[in-house]
Amino acid sequence: MSSTEFQTVLKTASGYLDVAANAHGEEKAFLAVQALKRTCHPSPHVVAVGPGGGSAVAHLASQLSLGEPHVESARLTLIEVPGVTSSSLADAVEAFSRVGTCQLVSGFAQDMGTLLTEPADVISASALLHEVYSYAGGYTGLHGVIRTLPTVLRPGGMFAYRDVYAVKGVSLHDGSLQTYTSRSWLRFLRMFVPQYLEHGTHPYHSASDPMVFRQDSRIVPVERLDEMTSAVIAAPAGVFREVQRHYITLRDHVWRSGVLGFRPFLEGPLAADWIDARRGHKRVHYALTDTDWLPDSQKSMLIALSERYIDHYTVDGDIFDECTDIALNAFLTLAEHGDGECGEVWQNWVTREGRETYAYMTLDSLLAAVAVHSTEVAQNQRTVLMPVQPTDVLRRDRTYYNRYLRRALPNPLRDAKQLVLFTNIPVGDTRSLSEGMHCLQQWCSKGSLARVYSAINSGG
Repeated sequence: MSSTEFQTVLKTASGYLDVAANAHGEEKAFLAVQALKRTCHPSPHVVAVGPGGGSAVAHLASQLSLGEPHVESARLTLIEVPGVTSSSLADAVEAFSRVGTCQLVSGFAQDMGTLLTEPADVISASALLHEVYSYAGGYTGLHGVIRTLPTVLRPGGMFAYRDVYAVKGVSLHDGSLQTYTSRSWLRFLRMFVPQYLEHGTHPYHSASDPMVFRQDSRIVPVERLDEMTSAVIAAPAGVFREVQRHYITLRDHVWRSGVLGFRPFLEGPLAADWIDARRGHKRVHYALTDTDWLPDSQKSMLIALSERYIDHYTVDGDIFDECTDIALNAFLTLAEHGDGECGEVWQNWVTREGRETYAYMTLDSLLAAVAVHSTEVAQNQRTVLMPVQPTDVLRRDRTYYNRYLRRALPNPLRDAKQLVLFTNIPVGDTRSLSEGMHCLQQWCSKGSLARVYSAINSGG
């Protein structure tokens, strides 16, 4: 399946854009709002790349309606893949039109230079670079988009970016050990890892990158993992990040499908019923579905531990997670053999999400790559993209997922989103460059800092 087919057929279904991909609007728009507070233009031009279901557009509209940030007239340009539409995005565009002007442009991120007719003061994107990496040429496509950004941003303009947090380390290729004991996780490894390593776009190709699986102290092929026996696995840290994040996305996908016999509320007010938000402990609200393959004992167990709440049920999140893993293992048993609805739900997820690489750079590598490649553009005034304030680099933890992962895995990786606000600094602006380099020192290795310094000064 081509990149165009992937994006316009699978990721444009109403259940994906209007529901699954349309949450966290405040987080997606957070840095764009901060950027607008710092812009000097009374009528700033904001560009949102890949607005999806429009949650960020809706939040930005609500903030502007409150006068925070204060601008005279905001102009918003949305760049979306050809053929992508959603009712929730249409609603968000209508809401924004009450506080500014909004136009939707059809095209791809890598073509921003020809799609935009005027420079942007702020460009905002969420999960853009990992999708470009996964479906539009790997690092070549990724670096191409980075080189385009300085050509469409005004000098001093800002690029607000949000994506999956990688790992805390110098490299995603650093060797790591993980132990897996859960049957559902072991079965997932057996099903997911071979197809991801064979069909996904990923950077794990060197001689030091292979995964080594051991059960009962013996090396076994991943295809022969026994879900009844604990496994110790040696692999690059980045591969474990992919396994962990993909398991979470599969779990959410299966939940939304209703195939397990229940469908939790993952969006809206009921999805934020916290018992202890700081610790990630929540109360899960769910409705029953008419699935008939799951044993009645598993359905009745969950209901027995739940309480009736108006027209649905509610249960402690920890209990729900435990019951989910039991049901998910039963689902994977059938899906592995391609049986019926379970096989179809699995295949839909594999096609839509299973080939993506969520983490392809650590924060160190990302900041250095954006800075270095942004200087490689031939333009009258050379610029470099860097954060200039300590608060321009943020991490938003997923406390609920982290709570689950700590209970499911002996040594899980942190699940989070990383947010970076890059400023398009003219290389002749020594004061801003100094602030940017000082900021990079807090996040980047000396080797990365040297690369950035060399790139900035390569033009004299």
